[in-house]
Amino acid sequence: MIKAHLHNNSLKGTAVVVGASLSGLMTGIALAREGLHVTILERASEGRPGGAGLQVDGARFGQSKTEKLLRNLASQGKSTVQLWTTIESRLREEAKSTAGIELHYNTRVEEVGQDTHSAWAITDQEETVHGDILVGADGHHSMVRRFVAPHRPDATFAGYMVWMASMNEEDLPEEQRPNYHEPKVRMLDSRNGFLFGSIIDREDGTGNRRVGCTWYDNSRNDLLRHLGCVEGDVVLHSLRGKDVPEQTLTELNDQATKRWDEPFATVLRHATATRTLIGIPIKEYVPDQLIKTTSVNWWFALRLKAYITGLGLKGPLNGFPFAPHSLTDSKRISYFFFLFFSPVNGSNSSNNVN
Repeated sequence: MIKAHLHNNSLKGTAVVVGASLSGLMTGIALAREGLHVTILERASEGRPGGAGLQVDGARFGQSKTEKLLRNLASQGKSTVQLWTTIESRLREEAKSTAGIELHYNTRVEEVGQDTHSAWAITDQEETVHGDILVGADGHHSMVRRFVAPHRPDATFAGYMVWMASMNEEDLPEEQRPNYHEPKVRMLDSRNGFLFGSIIDREDGTGNRRVGCTWYDNSRNDLLRHLGCVEGDVVLHSLRGKDVPEQTLTELNDQATKRWDEPFATVLRHATATRTLIGIPIKEYVPDQLIKTTSVNWWFALRLKAYITGLGLKGPLNGFPFAPHSLTDSKRISYFFFLFFSPVNGSNSSNNVN
């Protein structure tokens, strides 16, 4: 049962966050530390699988305690590559232990709206959750974005894709296994694209690692359109290994051998042979409208604080948690934000980044 929390005198206000991946959890933690009661709604189950890596930076940035906390949760003070799921797990545990945060998984939001009193989300369990603010951190098919900016509801195809592949280190030929002194991340360049190679510690307690690569490819846009992954400027879905044409697999195998250093060439050849690679069309969304409100408090809007930009997540970051210092100045505020995060060296398993 989800309780509908409205503004009261003991708190600075209430917030509903749609989406509980990296940006949603960071937003919830930041808002709760500012004194709001936060309800986070996530359609997926807790601990969903996802093995992609993100490059994180442990360097210090900013002065606020919240910035330092979120940076430490993201990077543990280290400049390295970490699994998306590892970062998300730390954020989730912090959210669970933070007073004023309610975290609900397996809860799909079917509708969002607002009036002069509150913003709200209606779930698939026919429950309505109210808040003074509603924040959308709900991925590239964001329902919140469609409400805020119905004239531009879709992220658009950026004109290139990434091929993602990985394999366990012990499955590589022994002479190709990277030693423990090699960089965790390497960037390789070629005439028709570039590749990020990463070495990621696994979470199974064995001490073994996983070698992955993300190959940025701008030469197969016609293939994406032919297979229905992209229609017009809209990305519809990723390209699974089983759906890649045999001719394309052969080309990828040959190009991997010619262009990329070991062990990443072997990882790519293995992925093409086993059809375990994934092709992800890259989307971009540059918002022209972030807020939809019936009672605008512009002083509040001008105090938005970009916490995540200082947290060391390496990649384009459009959207941010914020510090609601003046929410109590306007009790009829209804804010809707869209948050969208596109990692440089990874993507979650469903390609719906929250």
